[in-house]
Amino acid sequence: MDESLNGVKAVFLDLDGTIYLGGNLIDGSVEFLNRCEERGIQRFFLSNNSSKSVTEYLAKLNGLGIPAEAKDVLLSTHDLLSWLAKEGVTETYLVGTEGMRSMLEDVGISTRSSGPQYVVLGYDTEINYEKLTTASIHLHNGVPLVASHPDVVCPSPDGGLPDVGAYLSLFEATCGVKASHICGKPNAGMILHKIEELGLQPADCAMVGDRLYTDMEMAERAGVVGILVLSGEATMEDVENAKQNPDIVVTSVNDLL
Repeated sequence: MDESLNGVKAVFLDLDGTIYLGGNLIDGSVEFLNRCEERGIQRFFLSNNSSKSVTEYLAKLNGLGIPAEAKDVLLSTHDLLSWLAKEGVTETYLVGTEGMRSMLEDVGISTRSSGPQYVVLGYDTEINYEKLTTASIHLHNGVPLVASHPDVVCPSPDGGLPDVGAYLSLFEATCGVKASHICGKPNAGMILHKIEELGLQPADCAMVGDRLYTDMEMAERAGVVGILVLSGEATMEDVENAKQNPDIVVTSVNDLL
């Protein structure tokens, strides 16, 4: 497999650091998406960033000139909701944004419970000391912790910003507690259920992203083509020292197709 992606029928695209960086499109990303459409390659937008709801992601994508519908967006929050449902969890204390809160509450999960079954941690760009304090008290009292994803930093034009992985370290230092489960990438289920729904084989699909330890790790676990872009977090030095082995490494999505 090379940059032409011959034989690929669907691509799963990370967003932050792959399609855009902050509020700016990465050069050539729209042209790449147009080439996907021209060649009949289905594309889906995949993000571990749980700070926004699907509606908010669609507004951002559409605002950047990228046509997308709800069915095109797969978030770590979806994986989290699936896990909470399997565990029978309806009472939580959420450390997350209002957008994430709306996705949980829309399916009947309480997010401000005084007796939560789990503390739920997402990428909270609205975090404050009250949330940290309340969550810490619950954790000290034995309430388990579940996180939406493991990313340590969120890429931005100004450098990496603290993400869920950084918050996990904070809670471990404060409470001596680690998450009992972490959702999102690199869990292969993030894309395998969609691949099955499409009636495709993993080998027919590609995962494109800027992180080795989530995007490329998930590609390996799922058996899809792993394409690392160097437009976000990872560098060539990271590639040389990593245990993951991307099938393709490119400067950006503009090099594909």
